[in-house]
Amino acid sequence: MNLVHKFLKTLRAIIHDVRALALISFAIIAMLVAWNSIGVLQKNYELEKQIALLKQKNSVAKLENENQKLRNKYYESNEYVEITARRQLGKAKEGEKLYLVPRSVAEAASIEVKPVVETIPDVVIQKSKYQRNVEGWIRFFKGESLN
Repeated sequence: MNLVHKFLKTLRAIIHDVRALALISFAIIAMLVAWNSIGVLQKNYELEKQIALLKQKNSVAKLENENQKLRNKYYESNEYVEITARRQLGKAKEGEKLYLVPRSVAEAASIEVKPVVETIPDVVIQKSKYQRNVEGWIRFFKGESLN
């Protein structure tokens, strides 16, 4: 009982001391600000990661657009018109010989070509060991899984 009595006496002394209350209040506020700052930094990092991914997808889209412009320019060229006319209409240039191969013979000698599917690979951004450690602690304190 003596220990409880001493603790209550010390607690009363602290409560009546304005400096101690101010110090405790300051410590609580500092901890709350620090905790909030960690959340803001984590959110900022996630947004920066999304921005980097979107910038990369944007640059890939620009390259695909540029490639399509070059294709369109080729389709408008005289060379493409000539090749298409020769292929579809069975025409030949001067000095060339035209061979007509029956479809069945051509199909028997051909191989199956699989269509190419263009996909944009997802970018995996490697995080530093320190960054993974901090994120792991944040997930731990939030009660999320550690995977």
